Amino acid sequence: MQKIRAYIKGTGSYVPPKILKNDFFEKVGSSDEWIFKNLGIRERRIAEGEVTSDLAYKAGLKALENTDVKPENIDLIIVATSTPDRQAPSTACFVQEKMNSPQAVAFDISAVCSGGLYGIAIGCQFIETGMYKNVLVIGADTFSTITDWERKDSVFFGDGAGAILLSATTEDKGFFDFKLHADGTGKYHFNIPAGGSEMPASEETLKQKLHYFQMNGKEVFETATRVLPETIDEILEANKMTSDNVDWVIPHQPSIRILQETARKTNIPFEKVMTNMDKYANTSGGTIPIVLDETYKSGKVKPGNILLFAAVGSGWTWGTALYKA
Repeated sequence: MQKIRAYIKGTGSYVPPKILKNDFFEKVGSSDEWIFKNLGIRERRIAEGEVTSDLAYKAGLKALENTDVKPENIDLIIVATSTPDRQAPSTACFVQEKMNSPQAVAFDISAVCSGGLYGIAIGCQFIETGMYKNVLVIGADTFSTITDWERKDSVFFGDGAGAILLSATTEDKGFFDFKLHADGTGKYHFNIPAGGSEMPASEETLKQKLHYFQMNGKEVFETATRVLPETIDEILEANKMTSDNVDWVIPHQPSIRILQETARKTNIPFEKVMTNMDKYANTSGGTIPIVLDETYKSGKVKPGNILLFAAVGSGWTWGTALYKA
């Protein structure tokens, strides 16, 4: 019996039209020169009049455009987000309704910047077991809604969504390994303190701005530049591969310096590392599917190419995946 694999049948992305350039952040003591040199960001997109499910829905439709899969053929919708429309129901349920896919199972996952990769791994399991044939994985975030624009770390994030249509195949292609990790001891280095059951919303939490994200930039950098190289080496070694076997790296977009240091430690030429943070900043759960969509649309990916996916996020969460085009 031939093994069933999940392969990428379609990709799509959507970012809001409003552009916020780096000069906006001079008022919090930053500058275009510093932001671009250290983070690789020139500008980011900000949602106005749109919520997370709107971005996710539009990206999802684009992922179906050049395929034979219609909304009514989708078996499962997974939305990776840290900025859901509401605490309940799931943003995926809003997307399911907007896409007119009433037959699709729908749920959210929360792994912050690793969300896109975690979502792909989950979707692949449903396909490999034969339970579903078409799974739509969407990473979508509107971090502008949880950003304190008076803090220096407000420079990091932008809004956007990316979608990947995973389908079943018995051909020699698709995702063939994942290495996922988590470490809860890092939970306070990037977090949103209020709004959950630990600290419900109150007049006091609003006054203290505890509903915005808080980040320890030094810990993020040190953790990312340690765990990303480790997990990249781990997955390559497990599959008897080296960096020479990798054609393209599809990474989360934490900062240009983190990606440069990761590439250096793993001996991957930086020209193989796909980036778009100059245009969109860090779109959290949306980063990997957006970068993937742009890479596919550019024509870079050829049949037989090996793609290496890598992400690190709050929690801590991190991981890698290997894909044969």
